[in-house]
Amino acid sequence: MGLIGIARSAGLGLAGALALVLASAAHAQDTRPNILLIVADDAGYADLGSFGGEIETPNLDALAAVGIRFTQFTASATCSPSRSMLLSGTDNHTAGLGNMAEFMAPNQAGKPGYEGHLSDRIAPVSALLKEAGYNTFMAGKWHMGEEPDQFPAARGFTRDLALIPGGGSHLDDMWGAEGERQLYTYNGEVLKALRPGFHSSTDYTAAIIDNIAKAQGDGKPFFAYLALQAPHDPFQLPADWRDRYRGRYDQGYDVLRAQRIDRMKTLGILGPEATVFPRLPDIPAWADLTEAERQDSARRMELYAAMVAHMDANIGQLIGSLKTAGLYDNTLIIFLSDNGPEGNLMPMGAPWDNSRPEDWGKAGTFIQYGPAWAQVSAGPLRLYKGFLSEGGIRVPMIVSGPGVAGSGRISAAFTHITDVPATILDAAQVPYPEAFEGHPIPPLMGKSLAPVLGATSDQIRSPTDWIGWELFGNRAVRMGDWKLLWLCEPQGTGDWQLYDLATDPGETRDLAKAQPEVAAQLLALWEAYATRNNVVLPDRSPVCAMPG
Repeated sequence: MGLIGIARSAGLGLAGALALVLASAAHAQDTRPNILLIVADDAGYADLGSFGGEIETPNLDALAAVGIRFTQFTASATCSPSRSMLLSGTDNHTAGLGNMAEFMAPNQAGKPGYEGHLSDRIAPVSALLKEAGYNTFMAGKWHMGEEPDQFPAARGFTRDLALIPGGGSHLDDMWGAEGERQLYTYNGEVLKALRPGFHSSTDYTAAIIDNIAKAQGDGKPFFAYLALQAPHDPFQLPADWRDRYRGRYDQGYDVLRAQRIDRMKTLGILGPEATVFPRLPDIPAWADLTEAERQDSARRMELYAAMVAHMDANIGQLIGSLKTAGLYDNTLIIFLSDNGPEGNLMPMGAPWDNSRPEDWGKAGTFIQYGPAWAQVSAGPLRLYKGFLSEGGIRVPMIVSGPGVAGSGRISAAFTHITDVPATILDAAQVPYPEAFEGHPIPPLMGKSLAPVLGATSDQIRSPTDWIGWELFGNRAVRMGDWKLLWLCEPQGTGDWQLYDLATDPGETRDLAKAQPEVAAQLLALWEAYATRNNVVLPDRSPVCAMPG
């Protein structure tokens, strides 16, 4: 019996039968691109080789060589707010993560936009792609809700291997940052254990490779979201990776930072006159450290570098599998980091034990690298993760594949993390709806990168388009090259500051008094942003010295 006969016997009628035939034909002939979205966790602006770093990242550098690097791509300043925008295409306050669940202030709890998980008000790009005929796979860190109806399987992913909370061990012990047992899911079901020998970068990548292989031949394109946990602390590695960078950082953070910035200028990531935010005042010069302090500090950076290199090696395995399967040429690949590097040192108690440096990088150790090396990862930029200065929100992005014209291009277009879902839907030819699951949804905030990818335009925003931010009480708004920034004490002044990022990416010259009209214009835009997105400034903040 043919498809029309099957449909008629099922009571679908002639119209239903024809729809089934057309759907089957489209299914068999679907030539829309596959989409691979790779997110690194806490990777800095200057870490990758193609962005000026000395860490060996040949696979991501190879993508950059055939694709395009974005040098003014911005996210939020921490993990879950960025991820909510990445999957929704809306501002994080609209998407339910106006603040991280872990740091929700009492006056924010329960307010719309502060649910602490990906809101039901939005339409996840994964769900839209699934409805449009894509296979949807997710592996890695989720961090957008810890209840079953908030898991990846409930938000449009057909297969997943997910760390549901925001971080913890990279190994099979399933420890969280405070030693609690972490929650993992496999295809929507809670896992009781991870395989012996599990490592986050290796196993999440292997899950994506396996899912793509199993689905190949079904006629559907895929959307694969590889949300790597690396290089987020703790720095833990397989045994053969722990000493890959021994001795490579003995010259210290001052020399390494200067070398990276020089390479960034040579590569064209930075302009020749780009400003550099100075070493933070509470960080001693490398020359002033004792020998023991230098050894301790260098070892931490060795492990961080190995985390980045190991991540890249696994990405190389994934790209190689696409080439072997004949899928690479029709796969749009997007790589980005979710926020700037982690510079905040958190005291780690039991069960973590860092007392034996020879064990660092193994199970049970929680190694971080602190603000000095975070400044190296951020290059010339101000501060790091947690702050809305450029070091917290400007991150690397590489795009390659269908729709990308030329090779090795560098774009200085002002772009934002909400542009990624807009680009994905555009590439997949999936319109963004006005309603989802029976209720209206907010409009898409981002803009498709297609004009820049295809080299038909240098920008996707007009000089008067603007983007706003708020997190932990800190605030920012950018229009063109102008950025108005409010950072609380102690890392900020508690006053609005104005920067021209075209000449001052390091945010070193406050022009608020010299350009009061510009400052006033941007302040009005930020106030409009806060009203539009129902921003509730917190009465408690993890990065601010609060009164009382």
